[in-house]
Formats: sequence, C-alpha cells, structure tokens
Amino acid sequence: MKLGILTAVYEKLMLEPMLAKVAELGIEQIELGTGGWPRSAHVSVDDLLASKDCSREFLGTLSHFGCTISALSCHGNPIHPNPSIAARYDEAFRKSVLLAERLGVPTVVTFSGCPGDAAASKTPNWVTTPWPPEFGELLEWQWEKIAIPYWREAGEFARSHGVRVAIEAHPGFLVYNVETLHRLRNATSEAIGINFDPSHLYWQGMHIPTAIAALKGTIFNVHAKDVAFSRHNMDTNGVLDTKSYLRVSERSWSFRTVGFGHGEVEWREILSALRMAGYDGVVSIEHEDPLASTDEGVRMAVELLKRIMFREPAAEAWWV
Repeated sequence: MKLGILTAVYEKLMLEPMLAKVAELGIEQIELGTGGWPRSAHVSVDDLLASKDCSREFLGTLSHFGCTISALSCHGNPIHPNPSIAARYDEAFRKSVLLAERLGVPTVVTFSGCPGDAAASKTPNWVTTPWPPEFGELLEWQWEKIAIPYWREAGEFARSHGVRVAIEAHPGFLVYNVETLHRLRNATSEAIGINFDPSHLYWQGMHIPTAIAALKGTIFNVHAKDVAFSRHNMDTNGVLDTKSYLRVSERSWSFRTVGFGHGEVEWREILSALRMAGYDGVVSIEHEDPLASTDEGVRMAVELLKRIMFREPAAEAWWV
C-alpha cells in the first residue's frame, strides 16, 4: 500500500507549495481535486486538456517533488434535479475522466448523486425509509428512471477511456453503503466501484472490516478519515444529526483525524481487511477534523498510518 492525500486539504496553497508540503511529510501519492467538491485548486483542467505540452509540464512539476497522482476527485451530484446543476457536475466528471486518461491516472472519485422526487423537482430527496408507501415508490423511480440510466452511460464513457469510477458511499446520495454500491455496479458497469471511506460508514453502525470483505474486488480507492461518537448525545438523539459539523459538543458524531475516533488497533484491522480483500492501492488522507488544524491533523494521520501500513508483499507461507 502507499500513503496518499486528498489535496483539497491544502486548497489555500498554490501548487508548488502544496507539493513541497506533501513531499516533506513523506506522502507518495496525491488525489487531485478537479471540480465539484472539492474545487480544482491546484490544476487547470481546461488548460491541461487543451495542451499536451501543458500536461507534460504539469507532470514534470509533480515529478520534481517526487509525487504521482493516484486519483482525480470531482465529487458532485450529476443527477441533481436542477438540470443546470446536474449539467455542471456531469461536465466536471467527464472532463476529469478525459484528464485522467491524458495523465495516466487510473481512477476518478465522485458521488453517485441523488435525484429529486419528480421531473420538476428543485432539490434532491434522499429516501431512508420504505414507509409511507410513496417513499418506497419514489426510491424505485430514482433508481430505475434516473440513476441507473445515467451511470450505465457514464460508466461506459469512463471504461471507454480506460478509467475506473470510484463512487464514494455517502449518506445523502443513493449509494451510501455496501448494498447500494453493489446495486449500482450490478445494474451498470464493472468500471464502477467504491471509494471506501470508513468515516461515512462508522456512524451508520457498520463494522468496517466486514464491509470491506463484502466489497472485495470493487474497492478502487480508499480515504483515511475517522469518526468519534458522543455517547451522551447519541443515547439522547440517535445517530441522525443535522447540526453543523462545527457544533462538535452538541453532535452525536464528528469527523476526526485518523486515530482520534478509533484507535491504532482498529486501524490495523482496517488495513488488514483491505489486504485480505486484495487491495494494495493508495490510502488517501482526508482531513475534516474541526478540532485540529490542517497541518496538525494531517501530521498525526501520517504518523499513525506510516507506522502500521503494509509496504511490502505478503510473506511467503514457508511455515505451512
């Protein structure tokens, strides 16, 4: 496995200062934002697509700092019910696929998206219960009429350009757990897999190594981000929480840097489960901890992951 970082955490830095910081931390690979969430702070997608010379110069700059690109990140909602919003995210996705092909990047990371409740809707509508009956009917309409047709074509577009699509399972969108990822993949394309982020699964009550095993063969990218629970707030109000992420003391759960929600033993179990599932790619640090500065949060995540990550092939079973 290799250590990486989602460069959106350093969006206030220009490209070369960001690369210098990454290199100083000993991070080997970068996941670049190319539109949507996060914005493309370190790359001009249009310029790179317009000029092969510009692309070569860009890759040369990365090489100078010892960095290579693990994935392009264009999180968005390409099936948003507002056509202009959907078109903007779809454009960012397709440009990211074309740029990945040009730069030799294997994976584009994004969200599945979520439609509204009818063709004339203005905002997404995420269904989390089958009752009252219209909720179940709406969910089937969202999948069968909107999501599957879009991702069948978009998955084929990516596959035709030699690029994989890593869907980040995230509440608020149609793909938010193991079951929904498999539903989308099975109905569309094998070019679609998952961007595995434990932080979005922990608070839903999932056991992370079990989820990893169930996703064997479909894990295209991994984010390293943690979640911590407030036992009192969770016991009082459960895990569904719409309060601002900044109101940490009032929330049932909060995003934390690696090791501040679950300890080293649990992160060792996660990395072991990834290896058993055949994943030997990049583990990309994502910092969204409201209690730690970016520099401090990233540094602590790097220190823990460097200490426990598998760096070499598994041992030969000479003892069997």
